[in-house]
Amino acid sequence: MPRSAPPLKAEPRGFRPKRASRGLTLAALLVVSAASAQAPAPRPSVGVVRAELKPITQSSQFIGRIQAIDRVDIVARVTAFLDAVDFRDGAEVKKGDVLYRLERGPFEADLAAKTAVAQQFEAELQNANISLERAQKLLQTQSGAQATVDTALASQRSFAAQLAGAQANVRQSQINLDYTVISSPIDGKIGRTAVTPGNVVTPSSGVLVTVVSQDPMYVVFPIAVRTLISLRERYAPIGGFHAIVIRLGLPDGRLYDQPGKMDFVDNTVQLATDTVLVRAVMPNPPLAVKSTSGGTLRELTDAEFVSVYLEGVKPVEFLAVPRAAILSDQQSDFVYVVDADGKAERRDVKLGQSTPTTAAIESGLKVGDLVIVEGLQRVRPGMAVEASPATPGPQAPDPGMAK
Repeated sequence: MPRSAPPLKAEPRGFRPKRASRGLTLAALLVVSAASAQAPAPRPSVGVVRAELKPITQSSQFIGRIQAIDRVDIVARVTAFLDAVDFRDGAEVKKGDVLYRLERGPFEADLAAKTAVAQQFEAELQNANISLERAQKLLQTQSGAQATVDTALASQRSFAAQLAGAQANVRQSQINLDYTVISSPIDGKIGRTAVTPGNVVTPSSGVLVTVVSQDPMYVVFPIAVRTLISLRERYAPIGGFHAIVIRLGLPDGRLYDQPGKMDFVDNTVQLATDTVLVRAVMPNPPLAVKSTSGGTLRELTDAEFVSVYLEGVKPVEFLAVPRAAILSDQQSDFVYVVDADGKAERRDVKLGQSTPTTAAIESGLKVGDLVIVEGLQRVRPGMAVEASPATPGPQAPDPGMAK
């Protein structure tokens, strides 16, 4: 007989199949998602500052080279043995300080010989003068003759000429003797001697040593013609050279603490570079510290490369915003501002003088505009934003203005 099927159990009241439970859960999720989609997204928070007028010192940067105002190459004027070197390499010397001493004996002997010749002609001239005077007196008597007077006069003039030549030779010998002592013609710092005692020096020996002046110094730098025209239009109406202060950036990055003044603009454009050479005068006082050898130290050195900053004497008011607010693309520099409806709006701007922390705006903004500084990465044009005052940053001093 076939086995009978087991009896079916009754389902408990309230039981629902699992498939129905899954469908209910999915429906609930769809309801929640729809509600979330209908809720508006929160506005991104941004930090803003107001564009305002600030005094900014206009500045332009160039590359320059320090140049000594006076530079003298010391050379020998006569041929002689070098007896002594009376300076220390690298020391500062004064005008008139003795640098080299040459052998004097041969020149002293030559001077003595030339002096003796001059004295001989001087005695001959005195005798000729007496003879001429005697002949002229005899001419007034019957025993005198004009021929005698003429002969005496010619002799007197001959000895006078020979005496003049001998005296010139004496002066030349004295000059050569004086050339055996070589002194510094200027105040300045002396370099390294090229000769040592015992060597023969001549006028063709070349430079023995170089002396360069120390205080003040020149700084020479080229400016492109276009930039020079712009600077002229900026400063000429307010005083020209007197409206400009020159500051230097030293090779180690420090800002030189002594300001200078422009004093010369070249009258020729350099054809190879289309630039004009400009020169300024910079003070170069001694430093408080001394070298280990006791010499004088100064900040600026002849032929040193420096950065040159041309600054206006008086600050100019510009519309200014933090540098962090400036963005750039292929079209222009721009900023985002918050308009009256609380939306971000792009504004193309033209930058003027700027520093690492502050940007001067020549056009594109007006006083009072709310400029977005913080949260820029979340901002798009036309997006509604939640604006609040930006966090104040550290107020670091700007070393100089750069275009």
